[in-house]
Amino acid sequence: MAKTGLASRLYRGEADVNIVGRRKVWFGVAGLLVLVALSSFVFRGFSLGIEFAGGNSFQVPASVGTLDDAEQKVNAALLAKGGGIEVVTAQKVGSTSGEYYELRTPQLSAEQANAVKGEMAQSFGIQPDQISGSQVSEAWGSQVTDRALLGLLIFIAVVAIYLVLRFELRMAIAAIASLLTNLLLTAGIYSLVGFEVTPSTIIGFLTILGFALYDVVVVFDKVQENTRGITANNNQTYGEAANLALNQSLMRSLNTSVVALLPVGGLLFIGAGLLGAGTLKDLGLVLFVGMAVAFLTSILLATPALVLLKNQDPRISAHNKRVLARRGAIARGEVAPKGAPRAAVAAADDPIDPEAAALAGAAPKVGARPAAKRSSGARGGRPGGGANRPGGAKRR
Repeated sequence: MAKTGLASRLYRGEADVNIVGRRKVWFGVAGLLVLVALSSFVFRGFSLGIEFAGGNSFQVPASVGTLDDAEQKVNAALLAKGGGIEVVTAQKVGSTSGEYYELRTPQLSAEQANAVKGEMAQSFGIQPDQISGSQVSEAWGSQVTDRALLGLLIFIAVVAIYLVLRFELRMAIAAIASLLTNLLLTAGIYSLVGFEVTPSTIIGFLTILGFALYDVVVVFDKVQENTRGITANNNQTYGEAANLALNQSLMRSLNTSVVALLPVGGLLFIGAGLLGAGTLKDLGLVLFVGMAVAFLTSILLATPALVLLKNQDPRISAHNKRVLARRGAIARGEVAPKGAPRAAVAAADDPIDPEAAALAGAAPKVGARPAAKRSSGARGGRPGGGANRPGGAKRR
């Protein structure tokens, strides 16, 4: 017989990956990572773009040379006319009018910006009107942040209502906890590595919310299917049924995540890395990191958290105890496993007396008619033979 694939064996429960049973490990690791992320928020903070921190942006034609040369000359101009500050970020940007370099600096006054612009034009050997500049106030970034937080709260509220109506309250709590963990870990990576936070980053954060919940809803739908009417039998605990559902959905979640990460990876590594489309970097980076973390949290945290909450339900807790008690009785030989003959349990420790067995074999079954011997020749309870017939004589 040909060997079946991993996906088929996972679906049938033959290749059991015990994720729910190791939930203490996943919770411990997640708690440690969240603690690291929160510590990074406090002690390191975020690398904010000029849209949030405020600053100046200068656009120089790409024909002046390489990006490194342009950055060095702008730093020299800033050193001479800008009070010694340096370029924060530099990237190559393309538009319909051609390619240019965008160099961002901390906040400059209007006089400093004009002086730096003139120094840059002299250094590059171009006219000052070929260099465009803009100034962004940090108030704009604050408005964007407030609107993003408001959108996040509305999204979470709507999703919670949907999950309660579609599933139940405990599933909604587990899903929201997994979602918030995903956001914290993604933001922690940004803080630790020093990725720049821009409006594209905020848009990416709001985008990964739907993807993070998609995997959770798929798994929870299978959990609900496997645990429907689970208290009617004593074969599986709630955690085992949920783990089976997780195994059955594992390959689907993995395939979905890989398929989703491939175009985002292309956007990030090819579009921003090889082709130099700097405007794609911020959006592609947050999507790639957020989707990867969302896959892990939806598998390792959401369902284990659901099992932890469901085990607090008295009905589920009593069911789990019955299942474990029955297994203990089977292990001690007191109860026959499902499908095994009942006599198999007593055969080892309680031999049957031969005389009792004979009597038991001779005893009529419940509901059977008496097995009295009929008189010879009698049929249907009527007297047989012609001797009792009127005028009847024995046939010769």
